[in-house]
Amino acid sequence: MKFGIIVFPGSNCDHDCYHVVKHVFGQKAEYIWHKDTGLKGFDCLILPGGFSYGDYLRTGAIARFSPVMNEVVSFADKGGLVLGICNGFQVLTEAGLLPGVLMRNRDLKFICKETSVRVENNRTAFTSSYRQGEPVRIPIAHADGNYYADPDTVKALEDNGRVVFRYSTPSGEATPEANPNGSVNNIAGITNSAGNVLGMMPHPERAAESELGSTDGRGVFESIIHAFSGCCEGHDHHGHGQKTHG
Repeated sequence: MKFGIIVFPGSNCDHDCYHVVKHVFGQKAEYIWHKDTGLKGFDCLILPGGFSYGDYLRTGAIARFSPVMNEVVSFADKGGLVLGICNGFQVLTEAGLLPGVLMRNRDLKFICKETSVRVENNRTAFTSSYRQGEPVRIPIAHADGNYYADPDTVKALEDNGRVVFRYSTPSGEATPEANPNGSVNNIAGITNSAGNVLGMMPHPERAAESELGSTDGRGVFESIIHAFSGCCEGHDHHGHGQKTHG
């Protein structure tokens, strides 16, 4: 399987993602510069965390107009798997691949800490390695992680199983106290309607090796690889949204 890691000016988690994909999971990986076009041969694109274009205007607002984003949108529209992490999530919302917006954290402070999130839907190409309702420990590092969408959009996300991760207590309770940034309904990660695009604020690449204190993020990458291998074998698996909504 071949991963493409999009690199914007200001990205700072691209090497982390590359390391996990290539050296931890033994998959092919290649950096994709933000000015590149004509992407070919990739099975999954990752938009990593960081501060694309210095977060000028607002997070992800300039990156959304990078030449490569037309290719990302086309790739997603054809069913390709796209994972946006932290700043990558912000870029995906700006590009219209995911609904809603990521606003300044409730307390107006940058938050960098380990957090617990509950797996709300394990029937996606990104979460099939987890148990439904499983609480996992994955760190966050953001100043603009406060997810918001209008009530109708949030209802549609909830009703269709598109809320994939939700901030929770270590035991899996989605309480107000467990919400680090003020996100509506404690939302930490969502998919598009087809289920092949995931945006999440927590950093799974920072929880993929025991040396880092948690391996709970490994499931995201394991699920993607599993979904791809299932598709390649012609099985009706979780990939490309076939079974995302149960």
